[in-house]
Amino acid sequence: MLTFLRFARAHTIVGTTASLLALYLMASRHLHTSDWGMFAISLLSCLAANVYITGLNQLTDVEIDRINKPYLPLASGAYSLTTGYLIVGLAGILSLVTCFIYPPFLPATVIASLVIGTAYSVPPVRLKRFHFWAAFCIIVVRGLIVNLLLYLHFRWWLGENPVIPDTVWLLTAAVFTFGIVIAWFKDLPDTEGDAAHGIRTLSLVKNRDWVFRVGAWIFRLTLLGVAFFAYRIDNFGLLIGQLLLLAGFEWLSRRLDLTEQSSIARFYQGVWVLFFVEYGIFALFG
Repeated sequence: MLTFLRFARAHTIVGTTASLLALYLMASRHLHTSDWGMFAISLLSCLAANVYITGLNQLTDVEIDRINKPYLPLASGAYSLTTGYLIVGLAGILSLVTCFIYPPFLPATVIASLVIGTAYSVPPVRLKRFHFWAAFCIIVVRGLIVNLLLYLHFRWWLGENPVIPDTVWLLTAAVFTFGIVIAWFKDLPDTEGDAAHGIRTLSLVKNRDWVFRVGAWIFRLTLLGVAFFAYRIDNFGLLIGQLLLLAGFEWLSRRLDLTEQSSIARFYQGVWVLFFVEYGIFALFG
């Protein structure tokens, strides 16, 4: 199980689960109905798509991961390439079969995510070679497709008009810019392998210090912006939540040593934790 979680990239599994649960709770908060069976199928479909995307990325990055992430199952030899292809193929099929149980927004979400995830990793397109398009893929899927289409999906199948309230637009804006920062910070520890294989990440085009400083200010301004709009709509739960996230980010930043791979990895995982918590804040107060 631990090997599979490494292959599936556990932090992305938690992120997908947190986002779906938060969006479902936001969609159903003021309704007198719920459908946890529909939620379970939706979660299964999206998690299968998640495994397809993360697994496919590893299948196309084995040599790079032997330098950057030697602990991953394909890079370490814990999984063979055949096993990797089998898991990715089954996950892709499962995501497609289950998403069509609840049309139209769930299929739109899953198919768009699969297409973008494939374009991100697979030659000849392989958008991850370019820092702009790599970030674009992440922010479009995490920031726009997941938040907007899945919220509409839950509203639709709970029998409500598929309209998007201000709090969901605010969440979408927050996660959109979170996605930019996550896309940039993701490559901070991977410069050696990326340079050896011609992957032009922003950490190579600029440098680690520049990426951290600019990304950190984007992150801070995002949280302050969400806090400001939360204040404008008299949502003090959201306001306090953003300030707590900002304090958490400052704590992570002070512990970061850009010359130490282990420190960078801890910082990156910490940013993902803040991402999870942001969804929890919106689930409670959004």
